[in-house]
Amino acid sequence: MLNGKKTSRRTVLKATLGGAALAAAPGLIKYANAASDFKIGLFIPLSGPAALFGPSAKNCGELAIDEVNKSGGVLGRQAKLYIADAGVPPAEAAKSAVRLMLRDKVDLIVGNHDSAVRQAIVGAVKGKIPYVYSPVYEGGECSPNVFMLGETPQQQLMPAIDHFAKTKGVKSYYLIGNDYVWPRVTNKLAKKYIAAAGGNVVGEEYIPFGPANKFESAVTRIKSAKPDLVVITLVGGDNVNFNRTFAEFGLDKNISRVASLLEENTLMGVGAESSGNLYSSMAYFANIESAENKAFVSSYKAKFGAKAPVLNTLAESNYAGIIFGAALTNKTGSTNAAKLAATAEGLTVSTPTGAVTMRNRHTDKNMYLAKCNGTQFKIAKVFNKVPSGQTCT
Repeated sequence: MLNGKKTSRRTVLKATLGGAALAAAPGLIKYANAASDFKIGLFIPLSGPAALFGPSAKNCGELAIDEVNKSGGVLGRQAKLYIADAGVPPAEAAKSAVRLMLRDKVDLIVGNHDSAVRQAIVGAVKGKIPYVYSPVYEGGECSPNVFMLGETPQQQLMPAIDHFAKTKGVKSYYLIGNDYVWPRVTNKLAKKYIAAAGGNVVGEEYIPFGPANKFESAVTRIKSAKPDLVVITLVGGDNVNFNRTFAEFGLDKNISRVASLLEENTLMGVGAESSGNLYSSMAYFANIESAENKAFVSSYKAKFGAKAPVLNTLAESNYAGIIFGAALTNKTGSTNAAKLAATAEGLTVSTPTGAVTMRNRHTDKNMYLAKCNGTQFKIAKVFNKVPSGQTCT
């Protein structure tokens, strides 16, 4: 709705993106585009532990290009999508970023991948072109010409922990995550939120990525610690295996769990029999009842069909990242780093999660605490316009 009047999705996107021109993207990297193209490099996981999200991520990237095209594009130019694999080791991703920048002359990079790859790309690009990082992450990224769209620990866990303390009387917490930067930094901050809510941490551990992880030992330690709530920062298959093992031990009957990266694909893997007392805290779920999300889901199904890969927060973040990058560039009138940073402050863009506003190169946004109902999410609580807690200048 604009100016109190009902509008079409194209009109809303046109107002958001500010006009100009883009064209529908091919699925794979192209190496010879016209000089007039506005070139967007999109890093998504096509291999590795997060490859499960690759097909839906690719779809959402292509859908975003379509929507931007219909709304006028970027700086009066068509856009082409250059897709690169973010599931490779960080050093390989950095080489891909350099190739995209120097050989393919991309104007903008959008990334949906883990923090180690983000750090490698930041180091390779060195602020020479804008980089929109779209998924949930641990916070603290303030490198020049980098713009963060994903939710931070303050947005995911501070309101959720306070909610559990007040509504469920939660006092004791157990923290379990994979052994890398996102879980470790997230849990460092989570301990502050737990203390502020009057709780205490009775256990904390980190598990290396591995398809063979069965989690019996970890769950045995949790059983002995008897926490009121388990805070989970496990990813993909490890998240699935942990929650299945947790339920096999019967702990789902009396101990609640909240995960920071539990989306539709992972929940289907966990299964209805293992999702009792399991919650997820994120900025996007595919069944959010909002006009923005209904339009997004409708467009996705119309383009890719009813049997398309299921929508989820990581896929949606690609869409939002491209929409935001186009809107920011159009409003700025260039990809100059200093001008982009100045324009970004206070910029509000409509995304499937609702309106997001950039402050300190991060976004204030609505957050959703969802309870698992079998293999579906049911929104239990909405936290409106939660600030990121970041202080980049």
